Amino acid sequence: MNSFMISDELKMVVEQVRRIIEDDVIPAESRVDPDAPELAEEDYQRISKKVRSLGLYALELPRKYGGGGMGTFEMSVIAEAMGQHRMGLYNIGCGVFGRHIPESIWSGTEEQIQQYAVPAIQQGTHTFFAITEPGGGSDPANAIQTRAERKGDRYILNGSKIFISHAHEAEWGVVYARSNPEAGRKGISAFIVETKTPGFTAKPFKVIRTAAIPNVVTFEDCEIPVKNRIGEDGQGLSLALNMLSRKRFPYSATNLSVAVAAHKRTVEYANQRKTFGEYLADRQAIQWMLADSELDIRTTRLLIWDGAMRADRDEDIRVLASMAKVYSSEALGRVIDRCVQIHGGYGVTKEFPLERWYREARVRRIGEGPSEVHRMVIARDLLRAGRDQRKARERSQAATPAAR
Repeated sequence: MNSFMISDELKMVVEQVRRIIEDDVIPAESRVDPDAPELAEEDYQRISKKVRSLGLYALELPRKYGGGGMGTFEMSVIAEAMGQHRMGLYNIGCGVFGRHIPESIWSGTEEQIQQYAVPAIQQGTHTFFAITEPGGGSDPANAIQTRAERKGDRYILNGSKIFISHAHEAEWGVVYARSNPEAGRKGISAFIVETKTPGFTAKPFKVIRTAAIPNVVTFEDCEIPVKNRIGEDGQGLSLALNMLSRKRFPYSATNLSVAVAAHKRTVEYANQRKTFGEYLADRQAIQWMLADSELDIRTTRLLIWDGAMRADRDEDIRVLASMAKVYSSEALGRVIDRCVQIHGGYGVTKEFPLERWYREARVRRIGEGPSEVHRMVIARDLLRAGRDQRKARERSQAATPAAR
Protein backbone atom coordinates (compact mmCIF):
# COMPACT_ATOMS: atom_id res chain seq x y z
CA MET A 1 0.00 0.00 0.00
CA ASN A 2 1.52 3.35 -1.03
CA SER A 3 0.93 5.35 2.14
CA PHE A 4 1.50 8.72 0.44
CA MET A 5 -1.75 8.18 -1.45
CA ILE A 6 -3.84 7.33 1.60
CA SER A 7 -5.02 9.61 4.40
CA ASP A 8 -4.52 8.68 8.04
CA GLU A 9 -8.29 8.45 8.47
CA LEU A 10 -8.60 5.97 5.62
CA LYS A 11 -5.68 3.92 6.97
CA MET A 12 -7.46 3.70 10.31
CA VAL A 13 -10.69 2.52 8.67
CA VAL A 14 -8.78 -0.12 6.68
CA GLU A 15 -7.14 -1.41 9.85
CA GLN A 16 -10.50 -1.63 11.63
CA VAL A 17 -12.00 -3.51 8.70
CA ARG A 18 -9.02 -5.85 8.53
CA ARG A 19 -9.32 -6.68 12.24
CA ILE A 20 -13.03 -7.46 11.95
CA ILE A 21 -12.41 -9.75 8.98
CA GLU A 22 -9.60 -11.58 10.79
CA ASP A 23 -11.07 -11.63 14.32
CA ASP A 24 -14.78 -12.08 13.57
CA VAL A 25 -15.67 -12.97 9.98
CA ILE A 26 -13.09 -15.69 9.28
CA PRO A 27 -13.75 -17.56 12.58
CA ALA A 28 -17.52 -17.34 11.93
CA GLU A 29 -17.01 -18.76 8.42
CA SER A 30 -15.21 -21.76 9.90
CA ARG A 31 -18.39 -22.67 11.80
CA VAL A 32 -20.54 -23.12 8.68
CA ASP A 33 -20.33 -25.41 5.67
CA PRO A 34 -17.53 -24.32 3.28
CA ASP A 35 -20.15 -23.80 0.55
CA ALA A 36 -22.58 -21.84 2.72
CA PRO A 37 -23.62 -18.60 1.00
CA GLU A 38 -23.78 -16.63 4.25
CA LEU A 39 -22.81 -16.73 7.90
CA ALA A 40 -25.03 -18.27 10.55
CA GLU A 41 -27.69 -15.71 11.48
CA GLU A 42 -26.48 -15.32 15.08
CA ASP A 43 -22.94 -14.61 13.89
CA TYR A 44 -24.18 -12.19 11.28
CA GLN A 45 -26.22 -10.22 13.79
CA ARG A 46 -23.40 -10.14 16.35
CA ILE A 47 -20.77 -8.91 13.89
CA SER A 48 -23.20 -6.50 12.23
CA LYS A 49 -23.92 -4.91 15.61
CA LYS A 50 -20.20 -4.47 16.18
CA VAL A 51 -19.71 -2.97 12.71
CA ARG A 52 -22.53 -0.46 13.28
CA SER A 53 -21.13 0.54 16.66
CA LEU A 54 -17.79 1.34 15.01
CA GLY A 55 -19.44 3.48 12.32
CA LEU A 56 -18.36 1.13 9.54
CA TYR A 57 -21.80 0.16 8.22
CA ALA A 58 -22.81 1.09 4.64
CA LEU A 59 -19.53 2.90 4.04
CA GLU A 60 -20.19 3.76 0.39
CA LEU A 61 -23.62 5.31 0.92
CA PRO A 62 -24.30 9.03 1.53
CA ARG A 63 -23.76 10.29 5.07
CA LYS A 64 -27.04 12.18 4.82
CA TYR A 65 -28.90 8.88 4.81
CA GLY A 66 -26.87 6.98 7.39
CA GLY A 67 -23.98 5.75 5.24
CA GLY A 68 -20.25 6.37 5.50
CA GLY A 69 -20.02 8.81 2.58
CA MET A 70 -16.88 7.18 1.17
CA GLY A 71 -15.80 7.97 -2.39
CA THR A 72 -14.84 5.55 -5.15
CA PHE A 73 -11.13 5.58 -4.28
CA GLU A 74 -11.77 5.11 -0.56
CA MET A 75 -14.16 2.23 -1.20
CA SER A 76 -11.69 0.59 -3.55
CA VAL A 77 -9.00 0.67 -0.86
CA ILE A 78 -11.42 -0.59 1.78
CA ALA A 79 -12.76 -3.35 -0.50
CA GLU A 80 -9.28 -4.84 -0.70
CA ALA A 81 -9.43 -5.45 3.05
CA MET A 82 -13.11 -6.43 3.15
CA GLY A 83 -12.90 -9.28 0.66
CA GLN A 84 -10.04 -11.28 2.19
CA HIS A 85 -12.09 -14.20 3.46
CA ARG A 86 -13.69 -17.39 2.13
CA MET A 87 -16.96 -15.75 1.05
CA GLY A 88 -15.18 -12.60 -0.12
CA LEU A 89 -15.86 -12.65 -3.87
CA TYR A 90 -19.67 -12.65 -3.78
CA ASN A 91 -20.45 -11.85 -0.17
CA ILE A 92 -17.82 -9.22 0.55
CA GLY A 93 -17.54 -8.65 4.27
CA CYS A 94 -20.33 -11.26 4.60
CA GLY A 95 -22.82 -8.38 4.32
CA VAL A 96 -22.04 -7.08 7.79
CA PHE A 97 -20.57 -3.88 6.33
CA GLY A 98 -23.85 -3.10 4.56
CA ARG A 99 -25.67 -4.79 1.72
CA HIS A 100 -25.57 -3.43 -1.80
CA ILE A 101 -28.17 -0.85 -2.81
CA PRO A 102 -28.51 0.12 -6.50
CA GLU A 103 -26.61 3.38 -6.92
CA SER A 104 -29.22 4.75 -9.31
CA ILE A 105 -31.64 5.20 -6.40
CA TRP A 106 -29.61 8.26 -5.35
CA SER A 107 -30.67 9.94 -8.59
CA GLY A 108 -34.28 9.59 -7.48
CA THR A 109 -36.51 11.96 -5.57
CA GLU A 110 -36.21 12.53 -1.85
CA GLU A 111 -39.50 10.70 -1.43
CA GLN A 112 -38.11 7.63 -3.26
CA ILE A 113 -34.92 7.68 -1.21
CA GLN A 114 -36.80 7.93 2.09
CA GLN A 115 -39.32 5.24 1.15
CA TYR A 116 -36.89 2.68 -0.24
CA ALA A 117 -33.19 3.40 0.31
CA VAL A 118 -33.21 4.59 3.93
CA PRO A 119 -35.13 1.56 5.32
CA ALA A 120 -32.85 -0.77 3.34
CA ILE A 121 -29.80 0.83 4.96
CA GLN A 122 -31.29 0.72 8.44
CA GLN A 123 -32.62 -2.83 8.22
CA GLY A 124 -29.85 -4.35 6.10
CA THR A 125 -32.32 -5.87 3.64
CA HIS A 126 -31.40 -7.19 0.20
CA THR A 127 -32.21 -5.25 -2.98
CA PHE A 128 -31.53 -6.05 -6.63
CA PHE A 129 -30.45 -4.41 -9.88
CA ALA A 130 -31.94 -5.75 -13.14
CA ILE A 131 -30.55 -4.86 -16.54
CA THR A 132 -29.32 -8.14 -18.18
CA GLU A 133 -31.82 -10.03 -20.37
CA PRO A 134 -31.91 -13.65 -21.63
CA GLY A 135 -31.80 -12.77 -25.32
CA GLY A 136 -29.56 -9.73 -25.08
CA GLY A 137 -25.92 -9.08 -25.73
CA SER A 138 -23.60 -6.85 -23.76
CA ASP A 139 -24.81 -3.52 -25.15
CA PRO A 140 -27.85 -2.55 -23.05
CA ALA A 141 -28.94 0.02 -25.63
CA ASN A 142 -29.84 -2.84 -27.96
CA ALA A 143 -30.22 -5.71 -25.51
CA ILE A 144 -33.05 -4.35 -23.35
CA GLN A 145 -36.37 -5.56 -24.69
CA THR A 146 -38.41 -5.54 -21.48
CA ARG A 147 -41.22 -3.09 -22.16
CA ALA A 148 -42.67 -0.40 -19.91
CA GLU A 149 -45.83 0.93 -21.57
CA ARG A 150 -47.30 4.01 -19.97
CA LYS A 151 -51.02 4.04 -19.26
CA GLY A 152 -52.12 7.11 -17.34
CA ASP A 153 -50.36 7.27 -13.98
CA ARG A 154 -48.82 3.80 -14.38
CA TYR A 155 -46.38 1.84 -16.48
CA ILE A 156 -47.20 -1.74 -17.48
CA LEU A 157 -44.04 -3.83 -17.29
CA ASN A 158 -43.60 -6.98 -19.40
CA GLY A 159 -40.46 -8.99 -20.09
CA SER A 160 -37.71 -10.86 -18.28
CA LYS A 161 -34.24 -10.45 -16.82
CA ILE A 162 -31.55 -13.02 -16.03
CA PHE A 163 -28.56 -13.39 -13.67
CA ILE A 164 -30.19 -11.06 -11.16
CA SER A 165 -28.61 -11.57 -7.73
CA HIS A 166 -30.78 -11.51 -4.57
CA ALA A 167 -34.05 -10.93 -6.45
CA HIS A 168 -35.68 -13.91 -4.68
CA GLU A 169 -34.92 -12.47 -1.23
CA ALA A 170 -35.20 -8.74 -1.90
CA GLU A 171 -38.02 -6.34 -1.06
CA TRP A 172 -37.40 -4.07 -4.04
CA GLY A 173 -34.98 -3.38 -6.86
CA VAL A 174 -34.26 -1.12 -9.82
CA VAL A 175 -35.35 -2.42 -13.23
CA TYR A 176 -34.38 -1.00 -16.61
CA ALA A 177 -37.01 -1.24 -19.34
CA ARG A 178 -37.74 0.23 -22.76
CA SER A 179 -40.40 2.91 -22.37
CA ASN A 180 -40.03 4.31 -25.91
CA PRO A 181 -39.12 1.63 -28.51
CA GLU A 182 -38.39 4.21 -31.23
CA ALA A 183 -35.96 6.30 -29.19
CA GLY A 184 -33.03 3.86 -29.08
CA ARG A 185 -30.61 4.68 -26.27
CA LYS A 186 -32.89 7.47 -25.09
CA GLY A 187 -35.89 5.19 -24.81
CA ILE A 188 -34.83 3.27 -21.68
CA SER A 189 -36.11 4.20 -18.23
CA ALA A 190 -35.34 3.05 -14.69
CA PHE A 191 -38.07 1.93 -12.29
CA ILE A 192 -38.26 0.97 -8.63
CA VAL A 193 -40.11 -2.35 -8.54
CA GLU A 194 -41.36 -3.98 -5.35
CA THR A 195 -41.11 -7.77 -5.35
CA LYS A 196 -44.65 -8.05 -3.95
CA THR A 197 -46.03 -6.44 -7.13
CA PRO A 198 -48.57 -8.76 -8.84
CA GLY A 199 -46.96 -10.32 -11.93
CA PHE A 200 -43.42 -10.23 -10.51
CA THR A 201 -41.66 -13.56 -10.12
CA ALA A 202 -38.05 -14.45 -9.29
CA LYS A 203 -36.73 -17.97 -9.75
CA PRO A 204 -33.21 -18.73 -8.45
CA PHE A 205 -30.95 -21.15 -10.30
CA LYS A 206 -27.60 -22.74 -9.53
CA VAL A 207 -24.32 -21.65 -11.08
CA ILE A 208 -20.65 -22.43 -10.43
CA ARG A 209 -20.41 -19.85 -7.66
CA THR A 210 -21.84 -20.40 -4.19
CA ALA A 211 -23.05 -17.04 -2.88
CA ALA A 212 -25.21 -14.27 -4.43
CA ILE A 213 -27.47 -16.82 -6.15
CA PRO A 214 -28.79 -15.42 -9.47
CA ASN A 215 -32.39 -15.42 -10.63
CA VAL A 216 -34.55 -15.36 -13.71
CA VAL A 217 -36.96 -12.49 -13.10
CA THR A 218 -40.18 -12.14 -15.08
CA PHE A 219 -42.70 -9.32 -15.32
CA GLU A 220 -46.22 -10.09 -16.48
CA ASP A 221 -48.40 -6.98 -16.67
CA CYS A 222 -46.72 -5.53 -13.58
CA GLU A 223 -48.26 -2.17 -12.79
CA ILE A 224 -45.61 0.32 -11.69
CA PRO A 225 -46.68 3.82 -10.54
CA VAL A 226 -45.15 6.68 -12.52
CA LYS A 227 -43.84 8.02 -9.20
CA ASN A 228 -41.57 4.94 -9.09
CA ARG A 229 -39.69 6.00 -12.21
CA ILE A 230 -36.17 7.23 -11.38
CA GLY A 231 -35.36 10.44 -13.21
CA GLU A 232 -37.02 11.44 -16.46
CA ASP A 233 -38.49 9.11 -19.04
CA GLY A 234 -35.63 7.84 -21.23
CA GLN A 235 -32.91 8.79 -18.74
CA GLY A 236 -32.36 5.25 -17.49
CA LEU A 237 -29.42 4.22 -19.66
CA SER A 238 -27.31 7.23 -18.75
CA LEU A 239 -27.97 6.52 -15.07
CA ALA A 240 -26.99 2.88 -15.52
CA LEU A 241 -23.78 3.46 -17.46
CA ASN A 242 -22.48 6.11 -15.06
CA MET A 243 -23.22 3.81 -12.13
CA LEU A 244 -21.64 0.77 -13.75
CA SER A 245 -18.41 2.59 -14.60
CA ARG A 246 -17.85 3.80 -11.03
CA LYS A 247 -18.91 0.49 -9.51
CA ARG A 248 -16.27 -1.40 -11.48
CA PHE A 249 -13.41 -0.05 -9.35
CA PRO A 250 -14.61 -1.47 -5.99
CA TYR A 251 -15.68 -4.59 -7.93
CA SER A 252 -12.13 -4.89 -9.28
CA ALA A 253 -10.75 -4.26 -5.79
CA THR A 254 -12.72 -7.27 -4.59
CA ASN A 255 -10.96 -9.35 -7.24
CA LEU A 256 -7.71 -7.93 -5.90
CA SER A 257 -8.63 -8.69 -2.30
CA VAL A 258 -9.07 -12.41 -2.90
CA ALA A 259 -5.91 -12.56 -5.00
CA VAL A 260 -4.03 -10.93 -2.10
CA ALA A 261 -5.50 -13.36 0.44
CA ALA A 262 -4.67 -16.40 -1.67
CA HIS A 263 -1.16 -15.13 -2.40
CA LYS A 264 -0.41 -14.47 1.29
CA ARG A 265 -1.61 -17.95 2.20
CA THR A 266 0.54 -19.50 -0.53
CA VAL A 267 3.70 -17.61 0.39
CA GLU A 268 3.30 -18.90 3.97
CA TYR A 269 2.62 -22.41 2.72
CA ALA A 270 5.71 -22.40 0.48
CA ASN A 271 7.86 -21.49 3.48
CA GLN A 272 6.42 -24.35 5.56
CA ARG A 273 5.92 -27.21 3.11
CA LYS A 274 8.77 -29.61 2.41
CA THR A 275 8.94 -32.12 -0.46
CA PHE A 276 11.85 -34.48 -0.94
CA GLY A 277 13.68 -32.74 1.88
CA GLU A 278 13.46 -29.24 0.43
CA TYR A 279 11.10 -26.34 1.15
CA LEU A 280 8.84 -25.35 -1.74
CA ALA A 281 10.07 -21.78 -1.26
CA ASP A 282 13.58 -22.89 -2.29
CA ARG A 283 12.44 -24.28 -5.63
CA GLN A 284 12.83 -21.94 -8.59
CA ALA A 285 9.59 -23.09 -10.23
CA ILE A 286 7.66 -22.03 -7.12
CA GLN A 287 9.59 -18.79 -6.75
CA TRP A 288 8.73 -17.75 -10.29
CA MET A 289 5.02 -18.48 -9.80
CA LEU A 290 5.00 -16.41 -6.62
CA ALA A 291 6.87 -13.59 -8.37
CA ASP A 292 4.34 -13.58 -11.22
CA SER A 293 1.49 -13.38 -8.71
CA GLU A 294 3.14 -10.44 -6.96
CA LEU A 295 3.47 -8.66 -10.30
CA ASP A 296 -0.20 -9.29 -11.09
CA ILE A 297 -1.31 -7.99 -7.69
CA ARG A 298 0.73 -4.79 -7.76
CA THR A 299 -0.26 -3.97 -11.35
CA THR A 300 -3.92 -4.56 -10.55
CA ARG A 301 -3.79 -2.29 -7.51
CA LEU A 302 -2.27 0.62 -9.45
CA LEU A 303 -4.83 0.29 -12.26
CA ILE A 304 -7.68 0.39 -9.74
CA TRP A 305 -6.31 3.25 -7.68
CA ASP A 306 -5.56 5.43 -10.69
CA GLY A 307 -9.03 4.98 -12.17
CA ALA A 308 -10.84 5.33 -8.84
CA MET A 309 -9.07 8.61 -8.03
CA ARG A 310 -10.03 9.95 -11.45
CA ALA A 311 -13.64 8.86 -10.86
CA ASP A 312 -13.73 10.96 -7.69
CA ARG A 313 -12.51 13.92 -9.77
CA ASP A 314 -15.44 13.36 -12.17
CA GLU A 315 -13.13 12.58 -15.07
CA ASP A 316 -14.16 10.32 -17.94
CA ILE A 317 -13.32 6.91 -16.51
CA ARG A 318 -15.23 4.59 -18.85
CA VAL A 319 -12.10 3.14 -20.49
CA LEU A 320 -10.13 3.03 -17.23
CA ALA A 321 -13.01 1.13 -15.61
CA SER A 322 -12.89 -1.43 -18.42
CA MET A 323 -9.12 -1.77 -18.00
CA ALA A 324 -9.42 -2.33 -14.25
CA LYS A 325 -12.22 -4.84 -14.65
CA VAL A 326 -10.50 -6.93 -17.33
CA TYR A 327 -7.09 -6.95 -15.72
CA SER A 328 -8.27 -7.59 -12.16
CA SER A 329 -10.56 -10.48 -13.10
CA GLU A 330 -7.96 -12.16 -15.28
CA ALA A 331 -5.15 -11.53 -12.78
CA LEU A 332 -7.34 -13.08 -10.08
CA GLY A 333 -7.74 -16.20 -12.19
CA ARG A 334 -4.00 -16.45 -12.77
CA VAL A 335 -3.11 -15.93 -9.12
CA ILE A 336 -5.65 -18.44 -7.81
CA ASP A 337 -4.59 -21.00 -10.39
CA ARG A 338 -0.95 -20.70 -9.29
CA CYS A 339 -1.95 -20.93 -5.64
CA VAL A 340 -3.93 -24.12 -6.22
CA GLN A 341 -1.01 -25.61 -8.16
CA ILE A 342 1.49 -24.81 -5.40
CA HIS A 343 -0.79 -26.32 -2.75
CA GLY A 344 -1.20 -29.47 -4.83
CA GLY A 345 -3.96 -31.77 -3.59
CA TYR A 346 -4.63 -29.50 -0.63
CA GLY A 347 -5.53 -26.72 -3.08
CA VAL A 348 -8.70 -28.49 -4.19
CA THR A 349 -9.94 -29.57 -0.77
CA LYS A 350 -12.78 -27.72 0.93
CA GLU A 351 -10.63 -27.42 4.05
CA PHE A 352 -8.97 -24.40 2.42
CA PRO A 353 -10.79 -21.50 0.69
CA LEU A 354 -8.75 -21.90 -2.52
CA GLU A 355 -11.19 -24.40 -4.03
CA ARG A 356 -14.13 -22.02 -3.59
CA TRP A 357 -12.14 -19.03 -4.84
CA TYR A 358 -11.03 -21.03 -7.89
CA ARG A 359 -14.63 -21.78 -8.90
CA GLU A 360 -16.02 -18.36 -8.14
CA ALA A 361 -13.13 -16.47 -9.77
CA ARG A 362 -14.10 -17.90 -13.16
CA VAL A 363 -17.37 -15.98 -13.11
CA ARG A 364 -15.58 -12.65 -12.59
CA ARG A 365 -14.40 -12.66 -16.21
CA ILE A 366 -18.07 -12.63 -17.25
CA GLY A 367 -19.88 -10.59 -14.59
CA GLU A 368 -19.93 -6.79 -14.90
CA GLY A 369 -19.35 -7.23 -18.63
CA PRO A 370 -17.26 -10.00 -20.24
CA SER A 371 -13.58 -9.38 -20.94
CA GLU A 372 -14.17 -9.32 -24.70
CA VAL A 373 -16.61 -6.40 -24.48
CA HIS A 374 -14.27 -4.39 -22.26
CA ARG A 375 -11.41 -5.04 -24.69
CA MET A 376 -13.68 -3.71 -27.44
CA VAL A 377 -14.25 -0.51 -25.40
CA ILE A 378 -10.50 -0.10 -24.88
CA ALA A 379 -9.68 -0.73 -28.54
CA ARG A 380 -12.32 1.70 -29.79
CA ASP A 381 -10.84 4.42 -27.63
CA LEU A 382 -7.31 3.67 -28.85
CA LEU A 383 -8.37 3.75 -32.49
CA ARG A 384 -10.86 6.62 -32.32
CA ALA A 385 -8.51 9.43 -33.32
CA GLY A 386 -7.18 7.54 -36.33
CA ARG A 387 -10.69 6.48 -37.36
CA ASP A 388 -11.97 10.05 -37.17
CA GLN A 389 -9.03 11.29 -39.25
CA ARG A 390 -9.64 8.56 -41.80
CA LYS A 391 -13.34 9.44 -42.11
CA ALA A 392 -12.53 13.14 -42.43
CA ARG A 393 -10.02 12.37 -45.18
CA GLU A 394 -12.55 10.19 -47.00
CA ARG A 395 -15.18 12.94 -46.80
CA SER A 396 -12.70 15.47 -48.12
CA GLN A 397 -11.74 13.24 -51.03
CA ALA A 398 -15.38 12.60 -51.85
CA ALA A 399 -16.08 16.36 -51.92
CA THR A 400 -13.10 17.15 -54.17
CA PRO A 401 -13.61 16.67 -57.95
CA ALA A 402 -11.37 13.98 -59.36
CA ALA A 403 -8.25 15.29 -61.07
CA ARG A 404 -8.46 15.23 -64.84
